[in-house]
Amino acid sequence: MTSCFDRDDGVFRVLVNYEEQYSLWPEWKAIPGGWRDTGFLGDKKACLSHIEDVWTDMRPLSLRQFMDNAS
Repeated sequence: MTSCFDRDDGVFRVLVNYEEQYSLWPEWKAIPGGWRDTGFLGDKKACLSHIEDVWTDMRPLSLRQFMDNAS
């Protein structure tokens, strides 16, 4: 059996957490705690492309802030 996360034919939404880390999530599943909907909805390929475009710094927000304050 294929997981809903592995399917290419499903509809997904792009989520982001408080650390500004992104994930795709099946459109029909409830959004888990600690995550919010970015408003982007599409097929898996479109969502992954969107994440690649917007998530340009892979460091968690807290690390970026720490490094900015340390310099």
